[in-house]
Amino acid sequence: MTSPAYGALTGADEALCHQLPDTFATVASSDFSWTEKICAMAAARDGSLQLGFGLGKYTNRNVMDAYAGVSRGAEQITVRASRRLSPTPDLSAVGPIAYEVIEPMRVVRFSLAENDCQPISFDWTFTSEIPAAMEDRTHQRTDYRVSTDLVRYHQIGTATGWVNIDGDRKTFTDQEWVSTRDHSWGTRYDVGKPLTDLAPAPGTDTPGVRFLMFWSPVLMERPNGERYGLHLHLLHFEAPGHLRRTVIGGIEYPDGRREAWSNLESNLNFDTDNRRLLGGTIVATTELGEIRPLEIEVLSDTGFHLGAGLYFGYEGRHHGEWRGNLVIDGERIADCRDADVARSLHQIRDTVIRVTDPVYGGVGIGNCQPIISGAWPELGLTAESSFI
Repeated sequence: MTSPAYGALTGADEALCHQLPDTFATVASSDFSWTEKICAMAAARDGSLQLGFGLGKYTNRNVMDAYAGVSRGAEQITVRASRRLSPTPDLSAVGPIAYEVIEPMRVVRFSLAENDCQPISFDWTFTSEIPAAMEDRTHQRTDYRVSTDLVRYHQIGTATGWVNIDGDRKTFTDQEWVSTRDHSWGTRYDVGKPLTDLAPAPGTDTPGVRFLMFWSPVLMERPNGERYGLHLHLLHFEAPGHLRRTVIGGIEYPDGRREAWSNLESNLNFDTDNRRLLGGTIVATTELGEIRPLEIEVLSDTGFHLGAGLYFGYEGRHHGEWRGNLVIDGERIADCRDADVARSLHQIRDTVIRVTDPVYGGVGIGNCQPIISGAWPELGLTAESSFI
């Protein structure tokens, strides 16, 4: 019996946007790590409440999974869902969690319906303030294999909608809330259970290695009401005899113009126990040589830990892992600041920050996802306290 020379037809095949001689049921690579990923957050401008959302499509694994949750101060409530991808690969929903494009590149809806898992639900509509921006392609090799090859765009905007926690429903407007989102696709790291039959490779948790990362889209506003965006993305990997720094992002304007950074210097501080971001400054330099010292203020303990959404895994579960036709679970964590809890949830989280840009006269609210691992004695961080 021979296999078909093409994939099954889906609704997406009606569109005039094919780019390879196959149907949309099939992706360009057969790698089990191939992923199409949606990630978004919405937050009150005072940092009192935040919503988190993520959805992943793993075509070669026949899986779609998602998470949706609420961060309210140190508390976090999360709902996760995983389903068999077939026979509905075009449906961007998993159980009570759904993603809907209303107007491409401008208006997107994120929702969590009432469910039996946790007493939360929400429905928020993202509306862009700044055009979507492509980021630098991520291309990494592990020995002879291309282990990561993906592209991503992000977008900065506002949110309108409602959220219900324990039966208490609150509405919010685009004057009160900001929202950021990103969309990536390609061969991705951290998909499925870690393989045990591969040669060990050094990583960010290897002794002697120091790693600092932050990814931060921010909606800025000047006193005259003019809005613009900042995208701050630094990857700093340091090992004995080796240093690699990657600077991505820049200033983004509503008309689509962008001024790229040539350098980002971190003067951020972190809690020595749970490594939560405490604030500080990031000194940004544009390609034209203009220096922008950006003041970073963490507004509250609010910040959705992406580990609960299975980034880097959580309680033995991982992105893209086959769990059956439909599985819904989640948890409520009273205090994510606890050091042991923080380690189980990992560092990376959607931290609500206020950014002051004194050079341009703007102040804004946005999202910062930080990681700092290894020993940084100049910041009071020891090797013993390190975790990812």
